Amino acid sequence: TEEAMPAAIGRRELIAGCTGATVAWLGGLFVVPAHANLLSQTDAASGIRAALERGAISAVGLLGRTDGFLGNPKVRIPLPRFLEDAAKLLRATGQGKRVDELEMSMNRAAELAVPEAKPILVQAAKSVTTDDAVRIVRGGDTSVTDYFAGKTRSPLSEKFLPIVTRATQRVALADKYNALAGRATKLGFVKPEDANLQRYVTGKALDGLFLMIGEEER
Repeated sequence: TEEAMPAAIGRRELIAGCTGATVAWLGGLFVVPAHANLLSQTDAASGIRAALERGAISAVGLLGRTDGFLGNPKVRIPLPRFLEDAAKLLRATGQGKRVDELEMSMNRAAELAVPEAKPILVQAAKSVTTDDAVRIVRGGDTSVTDYFAGKTRSPLSEKFLPIVTRATQRVALADKYNALAGRATKLGFVKPEDANLQRYVTGKALDGLFLMIGEEER
């Protein structure tokens, strides 16, 4: 059983090593029946492609729905830090509803955008090479996340941005945010990538997506 294995041996190593057999840990030795078939690298890569595709589809399903972001504290998109004091002031003066509307629109925009990621992620999973598969299996806890981010972050950003823009345009505060953030950027208070609400939400939506893929990976 997995509990009886030495700490250095994990599920990935077993799966990559054999298939169609019961593997036992007995007295310091792995006992593998003679009929066990060793996986070829091609077989292993095929299995990893299927696993990546399932994990990506699952992550999209979890996030690309109502409250997928807003109701999940792990990925909920907050107001940028530089707006926190302004938000406190608005709440203190009875304008908290405006802040809530902005935060909700940001998260709803992410929820609308994420389903667009599915075909791109699936294609990235299908294009895993044997070398990619070896790196993924031997990598750390974020090897799958890193693979997807490297392959898909740029095209997904292009897909997400117009959807996020349309969703956030419904909130009057979005334009005010961009104007305020633009001035704050010139003063060095805001990072350039956070100076535009739509790009900020797009970036956070992608961060949340890759985080959930990582959760599926683990």
